[in-house]
Amino acid sequence: MSNDIMRSGSCLCGGVQFRVTGEPLRVGLCHCKDCRKTSGSVFHAFAVWPRQAFEGTGITSTYGDRSFCPTCGSRVPSVGEDEVEVMIGSLDVAPTEGLVPGYELWIGRREHWLHPLPEARQFEHDRTAGDSATDAGEPENGAGAAPEIGPGPDARQGLSPS
Repeated sequence: MSNDIMRSGSCLCGGVQFRVTGEPLRVGLCHCKDCRKTSGSVFHAFAVWPRQAFEGTGITSTYGDRSFCPTCGSRVPSVGEDEVEVMIGSLDVAPTEGLVPGYELWIGRREHWLHPLPEARQFEHDRTAGDSATDAGEPENGAGAAPEIGPGPDARQGLSPS
Protein backbone atom coordinates (compact mmCIF):
# COMPACT_ATOMS: atom_id res chain seq x y z
CA MET A 1 0.00 0.00 0.00
CA SER A 2 3.03 2.32 0.15
CA ASN A 3 2.32 3.69 -3.36
CA ASP A 4 -1.35 4.40 -2.59
CA ILE A 5 -2.76 7.80 -1.85
CA MET A 6 -3.03 8.58 1.86
CA ARG A 7 -5.66 10.92 3.29
CA SER A 8 -5.67 12.24 6.85
CA GLY A 9 -8.38 13.82 8.93
CA SER A 10 -9.46 14.71 12.44
CA CYS A 11 -12.21 16.09 14.59
CA LEU A 12 -12.39 19.86 15.16
CA CYS A 13 -10.32 19.84 18.37
CA GLY A 14 -7.74 17.34 17.04
CA GLY A 15 -8.37 14.79 19.82
CA VAL A 16 -9.32 12.15 17.26
CA GLN A 17 -7.02 11.76 14.28
CA PHE A 18 -7.05 9.23 11.48
CA ARG A 19 -5.80 8.36 8.05
CA VAL A 20 -6.98 6.11 5.25
CA THR A 21 -4.82 4.61 2.53
CA GLY A 22 -5.82 3.87 -1.03
CA GLU A 23 -9.05 4.49 -2.83
CA PRO A 24 -12.42 4.09 -1.09
CA LEU A 25 -14.77 1.23 -1.85
CA ARG A 26 -17.56 3.72 -2.52
CA VAL A 27 -18.49 7.37 -2.06
CA GLY A 28 -22.02 8.61 -1.54
CA LEU A 29 -24.48 11.18 -0.31
CA CYS A 30 -27.37 10.42 2.02
CA HIS A 31 -30.47 12.56 2.49
CA CYS A 32 -32.15 10.41 5.20
CA LYS A 33 -33.50 11.96 8.39
CA ASP A 34 -30.79 10.43 10.60
CA CYS A 35 -27.98 11.76 8.41
CA ARG A 36 -29.60 15.18 8.23
CA LYS A 37 -29.92 15.30 12.02
CA THR A 38 -26.43 14.02 12.82
CA SER A 39 -24.70 16.22 10.25
CA GLY A 40 -26.79 19.34 10.86
CA SER A 41 -26.94 19.69 7.10
CA VAL A 42 -29.40 18.72 4.39
CA PHE A 43 -27.26 15.73 3.37
CA HIS A 44 -24.30 13.69 4.55
CA ALA A 45 -21.27 13.11 2.28
CA PHE A 46 -19.20 10.02 3.09
CA ALA A 47 -16.65 7.57 1.75
CA VAL A 48 -16.20 3.95 2.82
CA TRP A 49 -12.79 2.25 3.02
CA PRO A 50 -11.85 -1.31 3.90
CA ARG A 51 -11.04 -1.62 7.62
CA GLN A 52 -7.42 -2.56 6.90
CA ALA A 53 -6.89 0.81 5.10
CA PHE A 54 -7.71 2.75 8.30
CA GLU A 55 -5.52 3.94 11.17
CA GLY A 56 -6.80 6.14 13.97
CA THR A 57 -6.08 7.45 17.44
CA GLY A 58 -8.19 9.11 20.09
CA ILE A 59 -11.22 8.46 22.24
CA THR A 60 -14.65 8.38 20.61
CA SER A 61 -18.20 8.06 21.82
CA THR A 62 -21.06 6.50 19.92
CA TYR A 63 -24.76 6.98 19.56
CA GLY A 64 -26.37 4.21 17.57
CA ASP A 65 -23.87 3.46 14.83
CA ARG A 66 -22.50 7.00 14.65
CA SER A 67 -19.17 7.95 16.24
CA PHE A 68 -18.17 11.38 17.48
CA CYS A 69 -15.50 13.14 19.53
CA PRO A 70 -16.71 13.51 23.14
CA THR A 71 -14.77 16.78 23.51
CA CYS A 72 -15.84 18.82 20.47
CA GLY A 73 -18.77 16.74 19.20
CA SER A 74 -17.43 16.35 15.66
CA ARG A 75 -18.46 13.25 13.72
CA VAL A 76 -15.49 10.93 13.31
CA PRO A 77 -15.05 7.70 11.35
CA SER A 78 -17.42 4.89 12.23
CA VAL A 79 -15.31 1.75 12.44
CA GLY A 80 -16.99 -1.52 11.54
CA GLU A 81 -15.64 -5.04 11.38
CA ASP A 82 -14.88 -4.87 7.65
CA GLU A 83 -15.36 -1.21 6.68
CA VAL A 84 -14.86 2.32 7.94
CA GLU A 85 -17.15 5.22 7.03
CA VAL A 86 -15.40 8.59 6.85
CA MET A 87 -17.26 11.89 6.57
CA ILE A 88 -15.66 13.69 3.63
CA GLY A 89 -15.77 16.99 5.54
CA SER A 90 -13.55 15.56 8.29
CA LEU A 91 -10.60 15.13 5.89
CA ASP A 92 -7.76 17.66 6.24
CA VAL A 93 -7.42 18.67 2.58
CA ALA A 94 -10.29 20.42 0.82
CA PRO A 95 -11.46 20.22 -1.81
CA THR A 96 -10.92 16.49 -1.90
CA GLU A 97 -9.41 14.91 -4.99
CA GLY A 98 -11.08 11.84 -6.46
CA LEU A 99 -13.90 11.50 -3.91
CA VAL A 100 -16.86 11.99 -6.20
CA PRO A 101 -20.12 10.44 -4.98
CA GLY A 102 -21.21 7.53 -7.12
CA TYR A 103 -24.67 7.32 -5.57
CA GLU A 104 -27.29 9.13 -3.51
CA LEU A 105 -29.50 7.53 -0.86
CA TRP A 106 -33.00 8.56 0.29
CA ILE A 107 -33.52 10.88 -2.66
CA GLY A 108 -37.16 11.48 -1.71
CA ARG A 109 -35.83 13.57 1.19
CA ARG A 110 -33.46 15.61 -1.00
CA GLU A 111 -34.25 19.32 -0.84
CA HIS A 112 -36.08 20.52 -3.95
CA TRP A 113 -33.37 23.13 -4.60
CA LEU A 114 -30.66 20.43 -4.77
CA HIS A 115 -30.27 18.65 -8.07
CA PRO A 116 -29.32 14.99 -8.49
CA LEU A 117 -25.60 14.49 -8.98
CA PRO A 118 -24.80 13.85 -12.62
CA GLU A 119 -23.96 10.20 -13.31
CA ALA A 120 -24.62 9.16 -9.67
CA ARG A 121 -26.97 6.23 -9.05
CA GLN A 122 -30.16 7.29 -7.29
CA PHE A 123 -31.76 5.17 -4.54
CA GLU A 124 -35.18 5.80 -3.01
CA HIS A 125 -33.96 4.36 0.28
CA ASP A 126 -30.91 2.29 1.25
CA ARG A 127 -28.76 0.35 -1.17
CA THR A 128 -29.49 -3.37 -1.14
CA ALA A 129 -27.47 -6.45 -2.00
CA GLY A 130 -28.75 -6.30 -5.59
CA ASP A 131 -28.02 -2.59 -6.01
CA SER A 132 -24.31 -2.10 -6.42
CA ALA A 133 -22.90 1.39 -6.59
CA THR A 134 -19.24 0.78 -7.41
CA ASP A 135 -18.84 -2.19 -5.07
CA ALA A 136 -20.27 -5.63 -4.35
CA GLY A 137 -23.54 -4.09 -3.13
CA GLU A 138 -23.60 -5.15 0.51
CA PRO A 139 -26.68 -4.03 2.48
CA GLU A 140 -26.30 -0.77 4.34
CA ASN A 141 -28.09 1.49 6.77
CA GLY A 142 -29.17 5.02 5.79
CA ALA A 143 -25.70 6.47 6.27
CA GLY A 144 -23.88 3.87 4.26
CA ALA A 145 -21.94 2.91 7.39
CA ALA A 146 -20.92 -0.42 8.74
CA PRO A 147 -22.16 -0.92 12.30
CA GLU A 148 -19.94 0.51 15.02
CA ILE A 149 -17.86 -1.97 16.96
CA GLY A 150 -18.40 -1.47 20.65
CA PRO A 151 -20.79 -1.73 23.52
CA GLY A 152 -23.43 0.74 22.29
CA PRO A 153 -24.74 4.29 22.73
CA ASP A 154 -22.51 6.72 24.58
CA ALA A 155 -19.85 4.07 25.22
CA ARG A 156 -16.32 5.44 25.14
CA GLN A 157 -14.12 3.69 22.66
CA GLY A 158 -10.55 4.29 21.54
CA LEU A 159 -9.57 4.16 17.92
CA SER A 160 -6.65 1.78 17.86
CA PRO A 161 -3.91 2.13 15.26
CA SER A 162 -3.79 -0.62 12.64
